[in-house]
Amino acid sequence: MADSTVKATLGLGGNLGDPPSAMAHALDALSRHESCQLLAVSKLYSTPPWGKTDQADFFNCCALIETSLRPEPLLDLCLEIERGMKRVRDERWGPRTIDIDVLTYGDVQVSTARVEIPHPRMTERAFVLKPLCDIAPDLVVNGRKVNQWLEDADMSGIKIATEKREWWALPSSSV
Repeated sequence: MADSTVKATLGLGGNLGDPPSAMAHALDALSRHESCQLLAVSKLYSTPPWGKTDQADFFNCCALIETSLRPEPLLDLCLEIERGMKRVRDERWGPRTIDIDVLTYGDVQVSTARVEIPHPRMTERAFVLKPLCDIAPDLVVNGRKVNQWLEDADMSGIKIATEKREWWALPSSSV
């Protein structure tokens, strides 16, 4: 990896097929990419749907990476991994096999037609904040630490699916 690296956080989720396996596959792909180093992965959570509530519960996690990619190329990598896993974008907030969002990128704020960092709705979403708090509770987003945002979030229905931080590296039958 290049000398100029940044720590970034990613949010992963899904509710179609086998989401834990899909997220494990995505995390493995990120960990093997030459421009990324996977530093930490949160616990795996089962969470109620957000936005469009008439669908199956989701599985969610967050990852902390170190990367030499700039924000838009990092987004491109996440989208490439999603496409490789047959992600279809039919409906906003609808069911999906995998979703990978760039949540933060160092302390940089980015707003382009393609990407907004920090993720614009992350501080409203307990399904993002809870796993992010596992790996980066003191990360400052929009002037407050993640653990402070979490104190104000609605945690209704969020459950730990597995306590094991290595869940993503385990065979899918062990998840």
